[in-house]
Amino acid sequence: MSTYAGIEIGGTKTLVGFGHGPDDLGDVIRIETTTPEATMAAVGEALRARDRSDGLKGIGVASFGPVRVAPDASDHGRILRTPKAGWSGADLLEPLRAFDVHIGLATDVGGAALAEGRWGACVGIDDHVYVTVGTGVGMGIVANGRLVHGALHPEAGHMSVRTAATSDTFAGVCPFHGDCLEGLVCGPAIASRLGRPAESADPDDPIWDIVAGHLAQMAANLTYVLSPRRIVIGGGVGGAEHLLVRVRKALGERLGEYLPHLSEKDALNDYIRQPQLGARSGVLGALILAQGDR
Repeated sequence: MSTYAGIEIGGTKTLVGFGHGPDDLGDVIRIETTTPEATMAAVGEALRARDRSDGLKGIGVASFGPVRVAPDASDHGRILRTPKAGWSGADLLEPLRAFDVHIGLATDVGGAALAEGRWGACVGIDDHVYVTVGTGVGMGIVANGRLVHGALHPEAGHMSVRTAATSDTFAGVCPFHGDCLEGLVCGPAIASRLGRPAESADPDDPIWDIVAGHLAQMAANLTYVLSPRRIVIGGGVGGAEHLLVRVRKALGERLGEYLPHLSEKDALNDYIRQPQLGARSGVLGALILAQGDR
């Protein structure tokens, strides 16, 4: 029985899974993300083995960014300028075209947003945002059930936030913008602030109030501009419930009861949520892309 292939290309590891969704997603193959040539060769080998046994109906790719996702662009499918050595300009799709099936492409966080919408924290919601806070800050925006892409995929992790609003004097670690959102709240930023890994900080450490204040600014900006019905925040840093409790409180203070639907009792508890699909979200999103949905 033919199946779909979902590929999640991350900065340190690449995952390959086969199926239609969570119910038939079997063991996921892990491949170390090294050079583009070696990584995509290993992906191709996994796909050929499955194609010989079952046949492939489509391939979905959910990749770290920035990557050109616009189908009409001359460099569609290529990684854009990235600090990951050897990957700038890498063509993700050319090694896959030999399979002569539909190939869908989005960012890894875009794939996660699709998956959370179909099977996770946003089931039944057509307008939502998925934010991941870890090594960086990524964002997938879904409107009317489809990913929002323009000239590029959303890069809202680089939005400006007002550090004066939280008395934050940290210069930020983003090599392009310094104190953009990512430069202030990502894992390396927290480690730089503390002098030790972010995961070593206790839940009651004051650093989390600073991080929550910036994420609340982000959530307020998204709320006013996009009016999503839910914002899901995950990742190695962002998914901690003790942090989301702070984010909800700071967001409520920032909104100032301006929006009636978010001023009701417990509304923010439902509005700012943790993801439900865990480490499978990227691969599951890639399976959605493989089926021609985006």
